[in-house]
Amino acid sequence: MSETLQLEPFAAEHFDIVSRWFDDARTTALWGGTQLAFPFSYEQLCEGSADMLGSKPALVCFTARNGDTVAGHGQIVFDRLNGVARLCRIAIAPEFRGKGLSRPLLALLVEEAFREPGIMRVELNVYDNNAAAIRAYLAFGFTKEGIRRSSARFDNERWDTVMMGLLRTEWAQSDAFAAVKPRNKG
Repeated sequence: MSETLQLEPFAAEHFDIVSRWFDDARTTALWGGTQLAFPFSYEQLCEGSADMLGSKPALVCFTARNGDTVAGHGQIVFDRLNGVARLCRIAIAPEFRGKGLSRPLLALLVEEAFREPGIMRVELNVYDNNAAAIRAYLAFGFTKEGIRRSSARFDNERWDTVMMGLLRTEWAQSDAFAAVKPRNKG
Protein backbone atom coordinates (compact mmCIF):
# COMPACT_ATOMS: atom_id res chain seq x y z
CA MET A 1 0.00 0.00 0.00
CA SER A 2 1.38 3.39 -0.88
CA GLU A 3 -0.11 5.17 2.11
CA THR A 4 0.87 4.68 5.73
CA LEU A 5 -1.77 3.27 8.05
CA GLN A 6 -2.62 5.71 10.86
CA LEU A 7 -4.80 5.32 13.95
CA GLU A 8 -7.24 7.96 15.06
CA PRO A 9 -10.02 7.92 17.65
CA PHE A 10 -13.17 6.22 16.39
CA ALA A 11 -15.91 8.81 15.89
CA ALA A 12 -19.61 8.67 15.14
CA GLU A 13 -18.96 9.58 11.49
CA HIS A 14 -16.94 6.36 11.08
CA PHE A 15 -19.80 4.15 12.24
CA ASP A 16 -21.73 3.95 8.95
CA ILE A 17 -18.57 2.95 7.11
CA VAL A 18 -17.57 0.21 9.57
CA SER A 19 -21.10 -1.17 9.94
CA ARG A 20 -21.30 -1.77 6.15
CA TRP A 21 -18.35 -4.20 6.38
CA PHE A 22 -20.62 -6.87 7.90
CA ASP A 23 -23.36 -8.33 5.70
CA ASP A 24 -25.11 -10.66 8.09
CA ALA A 25 -25.51 -11.78 11.68
CA ARG A 26 -22.95 -14.59 11.45
CA THR A 27 -20.19 -12.37 10.06
CA THR A 28 -21.00 -9.76 12.68
CA ALA A 29 -20.83 -12.38 15.47
CA LEU A 30 -17.50 -13.76 14.21
CA TRP A 31 -16.06 -10.27 14.41
CA GLY A 32 -17.78 -8.62 17.34
CA GLY A 33 -18.94 -11.50 19.50
CA THR A 34 -22.20 -13.36 19.70
CA GLN A 35 -23.78 -10.70 21.91
CA LEU A 36 -23.44 -8.02 19.23
CA ALA A 37 -26.77 -7.70 17.42
CA PHE A 38 -27.15 -7.41 13.68
CA PRO A 39 -27.49 -4.77 12.53
CA PHE A 40 -25.60 -3.19 15.41
CA SER A 41 -25.74 0.37 16.69
CA TYR A 42 -23.03 2.89 17.47
CA GLU A 43 -23.78 2.45 21.18
CA GLN A 44 -23.33 -1.32 20.92
CA LEU A 45 -20.07 -0.97 19.04
CA CYS A 46 -18.59 1.44 21.55
CA GLU A 47 -20.14 -0.11 24.65
CA GLY A 48 -18.50 1.49 27.63
CA SER A 49 -18.00 4.76 25.78
CA ALA A 50 -18.70 6.60 29.02
CA ASP A 51 -15.45 5.08 30.31
CA MET A 52 -13.67 6.73 27.38
CA LEU A 53 -14.35 10.17 28.81
CA GLY A 54 -11.93 9.86 31.71
CA SER A 55 -8.18 10.37 31.60
CA LYS A 56 -7.69 6.61 31.95
CA PRO A 57 -10.31 5.04 29.67
CA ALA A 58 -11.20 1.38 30.09
CA LEU A 59 -12.21 1.06 26.43
CA VAL A 60 -10.60 2.89 23.54
CA CYS A 61 -11.96 2.57 19.98
CA PHE A 62 -9.87 3.37 16.91
CA THR A 63 -10.28 3.92 13.22
CA ALA A 64 -7.36 3.05 10.97
CA ARG A 65 -6.94 5.22 7.89
CA ASN A 66 -5.03 4.45 4.75
CA GLY A 67 -4.66 7.96 3.37
CA ASP A 68 -8.14 9.47 3.42
CA THR A 69 -9.93 6.11 3.46
CA VAL A 70 -11.21 4.29 6.55
CA ALA A 71 -9.43 0.96 6.20
CA GLY A 72 -9.73 -0.64 9.62
CA HIS A 73 -11.15 -0.65 13.12
CA GLY A 74 -9.89 -1.90 16.46
CA GLN A 75 -10.61 -1.61 20.15
CA ILE A 76 -8.50 -1.95 23.29
CA VAL A 77 -9.91 -2.76 26.72
CA PHE A 78 -7.55 -1.93 29.58
CA ASP A 79 -7.30 -3.86 32.85
CA ARG A 80 -4.75 -1.58 34.50
CA LEU A 81 -4.95 -3.30 37.87
CA ASN A 82 -3.50 -6.46 36.30
CA GLY A 83 -1.40 -4.75 33.61
CA VAL A 84 -3.35 -6.31 30.74
CA ALA A 85 -4.77 -4.85 27.54
CA ARG A 86 -7.20 -6.86 25.42
CA LEU A 87 -7.52 -6.22 21.70
CA CYS A 88 -11.00 -6.75 20.32
CA ARG A 89 -13.21 -6.12 17.32
CA ILE A 90 -10.32 -5.79 14.91
CA ALA A 91 -11.43 -5.49 11.28
CA ILE A 92 -10.01 -4.57 7.91
CA ALA A 93 -12.35 -3.02 5.33
CA PRO A 94 -13.35 -5.57 2.68
CA GLU A 95 -11.61 -3.66 -0.13
CA PHE A 96 -8.32 -3.77 1.82
CA ARG A 97 -8.41 -7.44 2.89
CA GLY A 98 -5.56 -9.52 1.55
CA LYS A 99 -3.43 -6.43 0.91
CA GLY A 100 -1.10 -6.67 3.89
CA LEU A 101 -2.82 -4.30 6.32
CA SER A 102 -3.47 -6.72 9.19
CA ARG A 103 0.14 -6.64 10.41
CA PRO A 104 0.42 -2.82 10.38
CA LEU A 105 -2.96 -2.49 12.10
CA LEU A 106 -1.96 -5.01 14.77
CA ALA A 107 1.37 -3.21 15.25
CA LEU A 108 -0.39 0.11 15.80
CA LEU A 109 -2.88 -1.36 18.27
CA VAL A 110 -0.23 -3.26 20.22
CA GLU A 111 2.02 -0.21 20.25
CA GLU A 112 -0.90 1.86 21.58
CA ALA A 113 -1.55 -0.68 24.35
CA PHE A 114 2.11 -0.87 25.40
CA ARG A 115 2.37 2.92 25.39
CA GLU A 116 1.18 2.61 28.98
CA PRO A 117 4.18 1.51 31.07
CA GLY A 118 2.06 -0.64 33.40
CA ILE A 119 0.74 -2.87 30.61
CA MET A 120 2.80 -6.06 30.53
CA ARG A 121 0.53 -8.22 28.37
CA VAL A 122 -1.72 -7.80 25.34
CA GLU A 123 -4.25 -10.52 24.76
CA LEU A 124 -7.11 -11.30 22.43
CA ASN A 125 -9.77 -13.90 21.86
CA VAL A 126 -10.75 -15.25 18.46
CA TYR A 127 -13.25 -17.90 17.45
CA ASP A 128 -11.58 -21.08 16.22
CA ASN A 129 -13.47 -20.95 12.91
CA ASN A 130 -11.84 -17.61 12.01
CA ALA A 131 -8.76 -19.20 10.44
CA ALA A 132 -7.60 -16.05 8.64
CA ALA A 133 -7.50 -14.04 11.85
CA ILE A 134 -5.72 -16.83 13.75
CA ARG A 135 -3.05 -17.03 11.01
CA ALA A 136 -2.57 -13.26 11.15
CA TYR A 137 -2.21 -13.23 14.95
CA LEU A 138 0.24 -16.13 14.97
CA ALA A 139 2.31 -14.59 12.17
CA PHE A 140 2.41 -11.33 14.13
CA GLY A 141 3.83 -13.07 17.19
CA PHE A 142 0.86 -13.84 19.41
CA THR A 143 1.01 -17.19 21.20
CA LYS A 144 -1.96 -19.52 21.30
CA GLU A 145 -2.46 -20.04 25.03
CA GLY A 146 -5.58 -22.11 25.25
CA ILE A 147 -9.05 -22.89 24.03
CA ARG A 148 -12.34 -22.30 25.80
CA ARG A 149 -14.37 -25.15 24.35
CA SER A 150 -17.97 -24.53 23.25
CA SER A 151 -17.78 -21.03 24.76
CA ALA A 152 -20.08 -19.23 22.34
CA ARG A 153 -23.35 -20.01 20.64
CA PHE A 154 -24.53 -18.67 17.31
CA ASP A 155 -27.93 -19.99 16.28
CA ASN A 156 -27.50 -23.79 16.49
CA GLU A 157 -23.69 -23.69 16.27
CA ARG A 158 -21.24 -23.90 19.16
CA TRP A 159 -17.90 -22.14 18.74
CA ASP A 160 -14.64 -22.56 20.61
CA THR A 161 -12.68 -19.46 21.63
CA VAL A 162 -8.91 -19.40 21.10
CA MET A 163 -7.07 -17.31 23.69
CA MET A 164 -3.87 -15.64 22.51
CA GLY A 165 -1.32 -13.41 24.21
CA LEU A 166 1.76 -11.30 23.62
CA LEU A 167 4.04 -10.17 26.45
CA ARG A 168 5.82 -6.81 26.52
CA THR A 169 9.20 -8.59 26.40
CA GLU A 170 8.14 -10.54 23.29
CA TRP A 171 6.89 -7.36 21.62
CA ALA A 172 10.15 -5.52 22.31
CA GLN A 173 12.08 -8.29 20.51
CA SER A 174 9.73 -8.58 17.52
CA ASP A 175 10.12 -7.44 13.94
CA ALA A 176 6.81 -5.57 14.24
CA PHE A 177 8.19 -3.51 17.13
CA ALA A 178 11.30 -2.69 15.14
CA ALA A 179 9.10 -1.47 12.28
CA VAL A 180 7.15 1.01 14.44
CA LYS A 181 9.90 1.96 16.89
CA PRO A 182 11.38 4.80 14.76
CA ARG A 183 7.92 6.39 14.56
CA ASN A 184 7.95 6.82 18.34
CA LYS A 185 11.21 8.73 18.45
CA GLY A 186 9.84 11.86 16.77
